[in-house]
Amino acid sequence: MKFNTKTIHGGQQHDPAYGSVMPPIYQTSTYAQSTPGGHKGFEYSRSGNPTRSALENSLASIENGNYGLAFGSGLAAIDAVIKLLEPGDEVVSTNDLYGGTYRLFSSIFKKFGIKFHFIGMENASNIENYINDKTKLIWVETPTNPMMNVIDIKATSEIAKKHQVLLAVDNTFATPYLQQPLDLGADIVMHSATKYLGGHSDLVMGALIVKDKDLADRLYFIQNASGAVCGPQDSFLALRGIKTLHIRMQRHCENGKAVAHFLANHPKIENVYWPGFETHPNHDIAKAQMKDFGGMVSFTTKGNNYEEAIKIVENLKVFTLAESLGGVESLAGHPASMTHASIPKEEREKTGVVDSLIRLSVGIEDEEDLIADLKQAIG
Repeated sequence: MKFNTKTIHGGQQHDPAYGSVMPPIYQTSTYAQSTPGGHKGFEYSRSGNPTRSALENSLASIENGNYGLAFGSGLAAIDAVIKLLEPGDEVVSTNDLYGGTYRLFSSIFKKFGIKFHFIGMENASNIENYINDKTKLIWVETPTNPMMNVIDIKATSEIAKKHQVLLAVDNTFATPYLQQPLDLGADIVMHSATKYLGGHSDLVMGALIVKDKDLADRLYFIQNASGAVCGPQDSFLALRGIKTLHIRMQRHCENGKAVAHFLANHPKIENVYWPGFETHPNHDIAKAQMKDFGGMVSFTTKGNNYEEAIKIVENLKVFTLAESLGGVESLAGHPASMTHASIPKEEREKTGVVDSLIRLSVGIEDEEDLIADLKQAIG
């Protein structure tokens, strides 16, 4: 089954009760049993719910995995991955990553005795410099948030297998339409399904997808024991969103390209970060492991002017100044004061997250309206 068909039919079956084409929203906390332990596959909705199961089957299908797990948020999904580890274990993570992930690693799990190395991974060989006998996990975002760095998943997976450590890839920016990390050797794929998978800015959800049964069982145990699950209504909305993922991503990519080129030619803009440019440091890797270059674009103003950046985001009319990304509507953010504010300033600026950086999530509106909006806001 090809990808576009998988988004609609992958892992799905018509509801056995009445033949409903879409899985019903099973808004229930518990299920009747004929005898203690005798049930029809579900006993309590923290442990499993038919609507959530339909979503999890879809997630596994579109990522070419065997097992999908849906969580209450992307951070809840990441939390479950780190709970595979024990005190004294070490994690090698990219240094440019979502601020919430950095906060979870450095402020929550660090005090439980897990050590994190935040490093540049644009050259995958650098990873080996930080691996030792305590290393248990490599954590990758690609493209990274918000600097759009590209990390070679296949090369990183070869390093992980050589040292027998797990490789987890946050695939939120790329989505499985553009990139499928499990096929490139990753062990775990993570999504903030709040973003492109849901696609309509109307839910908060996370997801993990794996191929290995033992790993899936361990993650399911953590999910069930910790209780960070999503509800049936959000599961229904995410499943509906996935059904149009392929056509939405096509337009996100088209508009992202147009916006990136407009910004690159604007006299008031200093740097534009988008992996589709041939001048992007890892453009060839992006071409090899991605189908297209996505709808995320970051840029800085001339002279790293903070006041100018704030003026731009406040003057936008079609783009909305808001947290998050990946919805049908275009969003603009100021990472230093919004999504990445939890990262210390000196650490942020080492990776390029300066005070003039603006991150755009380019939506699926008419590209001429988006460019006109940027033009009037920049001046």
